[in-house]
Parts: sequence; C-alpha cells; structure tokens
Amino acid sequence: MKSEAIFLVKKGDAKHAFLKKEITLPALNKGEAMIKSEAFGLNYADVMARNGLYREAPPMPCVIGYEVVGEVLSVGPDGNHDLIGKRVLAFCRFGGYGRHVITTELALVLISDLPSSEVLALSTQGVTAYYMTDYLAPIRPGERVLIHAAAGGVGTLLIQLAKQRGAEVIAKVGSTEKEVIVKNLGADHIINYKTKDYVEEIKGKKKLDVSFNPVGGSTFKKDWRHLGPGGKLYLFGGAELSGGRFGILSSLNFLRKMGVIIPAALMMSSKSILGVNMLKIADEKPSIMQDCLVQLMELYLQKKIQVVVGKVYNVNDISAAHTYLESGASIGKISVVWD
Repeated sequence: MKSEAIFLVKKGDAKHAFLKKEITLPALNKGEAMIKSEAFGLNYADVMARNGLYREAPPMPCVIGYEVVGEVLSVGPDGNHDLIGKRVLAFCRFGGYGRHVITTELALVLISDLPSSEVLALSTQGVTAYYMTDYLAPIRPGERVLIHAAAGGVGTLLIQLAKQRGAEVIAKVGSTEKEVIVKNLGADHIINYKTKDYVEEIKGKKKLDVSFNPVGGSTFKKDWRHLGPGGKLYLFGGAELSGGRFGILSSLNFLRKMGVIIPAALMMSSKSILGVNMLKIADEKPSIMQDCLVQLMELYLQKKIQVVVGKVYNVNDISAAHTYLESGASIGKISVVWD
C-alpha cells in the first residue's frame, strides 16, 4: 500500500532534518493493525534521534515517532475485525510520523471522540510516568519527591500521580510561566533553576526519597548526594546531552559528569538507581505497557488527572514543532496533526 510519511533524513538542525515523501507499507502480519493517523505526538526521544544521540533509532532515512491517534483501517490474519472503523490511541515502535501506521493490536486503546491533543500525552509520556510512580517502585505516602522538567509532558503527569500517592512534590522548572502551571497541578514546592540553585534549595532539609531525572549529566551527582537511605533515583533521559556540539567528546563529558557507581556502595547506602527505557519494556513485556495505559486512561476518564496541552502543529510545520520541544520553553504535550 502506498502512503506518505515524514522522514528523518539529516541529523542536526530541525529546519533541514525532515522530508515528506511516499512510502510503501507491507502487508499486515498476524496480530497487526493498520491505522490512518489523524495526529501524532512528539517526545524528547525524537529530538535525541534527530541529533543522532538515540542509538535505538533506525538508520536514516527513517520514520520516527512512538504514538498516534487515528482510525483502524484493517487488521492482519485472524485479527479482531471489531476494531475496524474504531478511533484509537496507539503505541508504535517508530513509524509514528507516517500517514498510515502499522502496529500490534496489543498497542491499541479505544478513545471514541476524546481529543487527540490530550490523549496522546497518555501514551509514551503518560505510561512512562505511571510505570515509575505506580508500577516499578510505587511511591509511598509522605515521600519527598523531586521532579526535573516538571512542566513537560512527563513532568506534569508525574506531579499529579505522585500527589495522588501522597507524596511531597518538589517541581523544578525554568520559567515563571511554568511555575504557575506546576503550582496549579499540585506541586508543594517550586524551584526555578534559572533564578535559584536547586541544590541550595533542597539541601539541609529532609533528604529526598525519590528523584525523577530525565536530564542526566551533572544533575545525577547532585541528586544522588541528596538522596536518603531507601531513596530511588530514576534515570529516564539524557536531555543534558542534547545540543552537544562535539560528538563523541560531548558524550564522554556527559558520562564523566555522571561519574561511576560501585555496586557495593548501593548496598551500603541503601539507595537505588532505576533506569527506564520504555522502548525496551515494549519490546520484551508489551503487556506492561498495555496495563499501564489502561490504568492511566481510567484515571483520565475519571478526571483524576488532567493533561496540559502545549502546542498543536500542522504536519507541514514539523521542524518548528521539533525546535519548540528542543528549546526548553515547551510545556505539556506537543502534538502534530495531518491535513
């Protein structure tokens, strides 16, 4: 079947990185479904892939993207024909920037007429947040939690999920506009790292129980020093590496800043580092992704969590959407709609 997609064709500046062109889709295998996409979401992993910093990404030219909203057009052999014609939110293992997307039936959830700009946030970003707060090592009441990039797609959901579990939430943001957003979502303490040293703000008080860190680099050691016994440091990104202009040297410097952890030291300090890569979970344990998405969708439908919608772009403005996400000024969920 002939279709079209936004291809990543060049590393670096978003302005020259993408090209819309024709693509030929293969026949469906058993367990697969084809979706005509109306919109797809952006995630910071897309920015990392564009900058050549995400080794899981397919070789260029390629179609990246992890999530779409659209209508199921067909299913594979012995598939669930009741899905045909239904509007769904779906995970995909890359390919999300396509007009037609092939994924597995396990990756779909029915959404009726819910707005794509909101439900797209529940996919990659929402499931990442829920997996950390409620599945992998659930937050306990009274725990002191630090959330980096708290006004972003994952961060805004982390705040709400952590508060639901009774945590004391410290939200780290980079603007006064974002301060207002995270306060309205329930953050107990807000640190604008552009005007204050976040380490000075958290030290000398009760130790952290949890840090949710998508930044890495120099922030890792800072968080680690202020984590108390029983504390958990989640690493789910390397945003500090993005923008590095010196290739392998930037990567080595990023790793140098994080330092070396000796396994015995983890035992002696009774602290944990939890690495989170949802692509790996999706590959090996897709039922976990499905379960997290179903649980999160229920919270959304019950209005126990809300989605912060950032900006919605037309597909022809994909470069501008990427630039905005990479700028550090973005809030909430960024999505892109087809014509």
